[in-house]
Amino acid sequence: MSSHAAVAPHKVSREERKVLAGTLIGTTIEWYDFFIYAQAAGLILATQYFTPEGEDNTIAQIVAWASLGISFVFRPLGAIVAGHIGDRFGRRITLVLTLIMMGIATVGIGFVPTYASIGIAAPIIIVFLRILQGFSAGGEWGGAALMSVEHAPRHKRGFFGAFPQIGVPLGMILATLINLFLNSILTEEQFLSFGWRIPFWSSIVLILVGFYIRHSVEESPVFKEMQNLKKRESAPLKQLFKTNTRQVILAALIFIANNAAGYLVIAFFISYSVKALGMSRGEAMTAAIIGGFGWLIFTMLGGWMSDKIGRVRTFQLGYGFIILWAIPMWFLIDSGNIVLFTLAIFILTIGLGPSYGPQSAMYAEMFPAAVRFSGISIGYAIGAILGGAFAPMIAEMILRETGQSWMIGLYIAVLSVISLVAVSMVPKSNQEIDLHPEETKEPALL
Repeated sequence: MSSHAAVAPHKVSREERKVLAGTLIGTTIEWYDFFIYAQAAGLILATQYFTPEGEDNTIAQIVAWASLGISFVFRPLGAIVAGHIGDRFGRRITLVLTLIMMGIATVGIGFVPTYASIGIAAPIIIVFLRILQGFSAGGEWGGAALMSVEHAPRHKRGFFGAFPQIGVPLGMILATLINLFLNSILTEEQFLSFGWRIPFWSSIVLILVGFYIRHSVEESPVFKEMQNLKKRESAPLKQLFKTNTRQVILAALIFIANNAAGYLVIAFFISYSVKALGMSRGEAMTAAIIGGFGWLIFTMLGGWMSDKIGRVRTFQLGYGFIILWAIPMWFLIDSGNIVLFTLAIFILTIGLGPSYGPQSAMYAEMFPAAVRFSGISIGYAIGAILGGAFAPMIAEMILRETGQSWMIGLYIAVLSVISLVAVSMVPKSNQEIDLHPEETKEPALL
C-alpha cells in the first residue's frame, strides 16, 4: 500500500475543480467527436462512402474500419507537435488548439457529399478530415492528463488523473445517446439520408463550451515552475529519445490491450450486433450506453484504487480480468439475447476501468518534467496505433476468415498478456516521486 494512503484528507480547491472540469469536459468533447465517426464507420460509411456501385459490401466495411484506424497513424505526429508546444509554451494553449482543430474536422465530415454525388473525392475528403482528427487527438490526451495530474496532491494523482480518462466513456455515452435519439425520431430513410450527419454538425456547440472552460483554466503549476526556474528545454523531443526511449516503448505496450478492447466496445460491438446478430440499432446503442456507464464507473474506481494499492497492481488486476473474460464473453454476445449481450459488454468494462483509470498518473510518473508532455503523448499515440487503431478492422477480418467470433477474444487476450507483462516492468517506487522539476529525478525503469 502506498505510504500516502494515510495522508490527511485534501480539500479540493476551486482552481483544482476548474482544472478537473476543464480536462473532463474538453476530453469528453474530443472523444465525442471521435466516437461519432467510429459509430458512423460501423453503420453508415461503408455503404455511402466506400462502396462504388457493384462492389462487395463486406470489403467496404473493412475499408471503413481502416478509415477509422488511419487517423491513429497520424497521432504520433500530432503528439510530437503538441508535445513540443506543450513542453515549450504550456499545457493550456495546446489543449485549446487541439480542441479547435478537432472541431473543424468533425463539423467538416458532416458536410461531405456521398460517393454517389462526387465519386472518389468523397472517401478522399473523409479520410483527410479523419487524419486531421487523429493529428488533433494525438496532442489532446497528454495535455489533459498532465493538467489533471500536475495539479493533484501526490496521494491523489490517480484519482485526479482519472478525470480526463472518463472523458472516453462519457464521449461514447454522449455520442450514442444522440444517435439513439435521432434513430427514435427519424425514419430509416431520414437517418441514412441526413440524420447521421446531425451529431457531426452539433459538435460546434460543444466546442464553444469546451473552449470557454479550458481557456479559463490556470496553467499547470509544474510548467509555471519550470518557466520560473528557466528549465524549459530547447529541444525536448531530442532529449526524450536520447534518455527516455525505453519509457516511451513501455508506455505504448501498456496501452495496446486496453485501447483494442475499448474500440470493440466503442464501435465494433454495435456494428456486429446489427449486421451479424440482427439486433435493431436502438438495442445495440442501448447496450453500448450501459457499457459506457460501466466503463465510466470502473475507470474512476481504478484511478482511486491506484492511490490506495498502487498503479501497477491496479493495472494488473484489470488486465488479468480481461484475459479471463475476453473469450467467454463471446458466448453471451452470440446468444443474440439483448440482456446477455449487454451483460457481456458491462462485465468487460470491469477490466477496462482498472487498466485505464490510473494511466494518466502512471505515465506522468514515468517521465521527467522537461519531456513529460512529449513522452506520455508519444507513448500513448504509439500504443493506440498498435492497439485500437485497426482493432475493429482486424476483428472484422478475423470473423470473415475464421467464422468464429471467439477468435476475436483470443486476439484481445494475447494483447492483454503483452500489456500485463509491460506494466509489470514499471517499478512501484515511481509512484513516490515528486513531479516538480527542481526535485524530479529520473523515474526508474527495470
